Amino acid sequence: MSPWPWLKALHLIFMISWFAGLFYLPRLFVHHAMSQDNPVLDEKFKEMERKLYYFVTPWMILTLVFGSWMLFSGAWEAYGSMMWLHIKLLLVSILVGYHFWCGKLMRDFRDGKNRHSHQWYRWFNEFPLVLLVAIVLLAVFKPF
Repeated sequence: MSPWPWLKALHLIFMISWFAGLFYLPRLFVHHAMSQDNPVLDEKFKEMERKLYYFVTPWMILTLVFGSWMLFSGAWEAYGSMMWLHIKLLLVSILVGYHFWCGKLMRDFRDGKNRHSHQWYRWFNEFPLVLLVAIVLLAVFKPF
């Protein structure tokens, strides 16, 4: 029996957990940027951001581990020559960069160095959604 069904299931579970946290963290940044004049709220947001970031980071690592495992246990042989897979992997790499950028922004809030407005964080919050939709469309339709 192929390991694919449980590999795919675990990969999806880890990916959904990672993306859920990755979508929520920038929303915290929006509210944090709006409440920086309130020291009590500022500290609460710092704590919530830290806890969420460190909770969601292992899900990113597991997503990458299980995705790589699937890739090298047969998917690369089947799809490695197709351009959609290369684009999908590039988009996932960009999401990993976005994840670490969130960590940098979180540290900026912690150190009192936030330079962005809540409107900027609203746009920043939408970025991973665009990537996720593109990744799903590429994986489902395999267009080229």
